[in-house]
Amino acid sequence: MPPALDGWRSAYGRAPDGSFRSEEEVKASRPVVERSERGARLLGDLYWREVMRVSGGVVRRRTTPAGVELRLLGRGPCLLRFGPAETEHDPGAVSCRYSIRGGLLARRPGGSISLSQTGGDEPQLRTIVCGFVPRLGSRFERIQHRVHVAVSRRYFRRLLAEAGRR
Repeated sequence: MPPALDGWRSAYGRAPDGSFRSEEEVKASRPVVERSERGARLLGDLYWREVMRVSGGVVRRRTTPAGVELRLLGRGPCLLRFGPAETEHDPGAVSCRYSIRGGLLARRPGGSISLSQTGGDEPQLRTIVCGFVPRLGSRFERIQHRVHVAVSRRYFRRLLAEAGRR
């Protein structure tokens, strides 16, 4: 049975420039990754794995020297392009951030996706997409948002389950 998502929260909003912000959050009973470079990179790697799982493998991650690309079947068109992982860690937080650099689903480069664990012994886990402007209209934007929420829920469950095995 998948771990429960204690304190699940999801917020969504749109800015006047057409960009949107989506923030998902859960509470963890203990840290799920170590507060280190390795832990920050693990947050990113596990998120991209969940993107691939949610899509049934149709969307695949390709890592390049310039960053991360999400492509159809790994070789098809680039749906979204991200810069390289920008990691931070200190005693109270660990995070991995990717700037959004374009792709078929982005109207223009800009914004980011951030994955983080903040707090002490009972941390908050967050995924935040901010400043992203989708290429297609508001109807498709809602679909992209629902996909992001679905990926976030699975991602949090994966983090919690793997932490429980350690």
